[in-house]
Amino acid sequence: MMSSITAVLYGVLVVYLGGWFLNFWSGNFSALLFVLTLVTLGYWIAERLRFRPQREAAAAALVASDARRRAELARQGIDKVDGDVEQARRRLLMQPWWLDWTAGLFPVIVVVFLLRSFLFEPFKIPSGSMVPTLQVGDLILVNKFHYGIRLPVINKKIIDNDPVERGDVVVFRYPVDPRQDYIKRVVGLPGDEVSYLDQKLSINGRPVAETPKGENYDEDSMSYAPLFLEKLGKVEHLIRVDPRRSAYYGAEPKTFPFAENCRYVPAGLTCKVPPGHYFMMGDNRDNSLDSRFWGFVPDENLVGKAFFVWMNFGNLGRIGPFH
Repeated sequence: MMSSITAVLYGVLVVYLGGWFLNFWSGNFSALLFVLTLVTLGYWIAERLRFRPQREAAAAALVASDARRRAELARQGIDKVDGDVEQARRRLLMQPWWLDWTAGLFPVIVVVFLLRSFLFEPFKIPSGSMVPTLQVGDLILVNKFHYGIRLPVINKKIIDNDPVERGDVVVFRYPVDPRQDYIKRVVGLPGDEVSYLDQKLSINGRPVAETPKGENYDEDSMSYAPLFLEKLGKVEHLIRVDPRRSAYYGAEPKTFPFAENCRYVPAGLTCKVPPGHYFMMGDNRDNSLDSRFWGFVPDENLVGKAFFVWMNFGNLGRIGPFH
């Protein structure tokens, strides 16, 4: 009975993961990990309270029966008795496959769930929007507790920690489709007035300092463009700006929340960041779908602060902190 139920559960898992991999539907790894933790916990508890005691009782009964048989034979004067009860006892105590692949995996799954939910989470950079800071294929670590402790799955903050600062590289749930995770740099904090006009960034009326730093080749657009060292708050970082690209944010009126806080002109835009929200931009300024297009990121969408490249299989020299 339990082996059939477990086989069905594994079948559902394979179908879900297969459809996710083939893009038939969008997956939610946090929710999946939470469900796996609960399911394997149920098996783990049942193993300790029911299944293992049953196996131990059966093994003990086998040993006791063998002892009675040997005692009876000894009473009859038969000292040499065939049979090794120890091998049979070990087989009785072994976990069946459906417990080995559920209750046996619970300690591993719960550790991964806790680490990923409250400490660090890995992400892969899928696009060139953060070039040159982050490259396509970078595998990064995100600090989940830097801005506070959030409940897994629902992402509800329960404990505050460090505040978000200008210049932070942040992973967040895409406001247009929260099932997707985006990574950008924080440019505007709540209450800031952010202007990006003629490819120049200003915060609260003050131009952000830029220093020319040569050129960069972008594989996405297969072109060279100038690099600048930009300073946002305490953070100095490189940005890529292509003077051949002109500002264009679409002809249709913007409909994102607080769109009335933004003024779009041919040279760019100016936005007033509402309370509890942030204005995000990619370091590859002319190849980034960011707050200029889809609006502000609410605080509840923040996932964590990105801080370390732990692997890039195409370039091992990328490994290390990127600030």
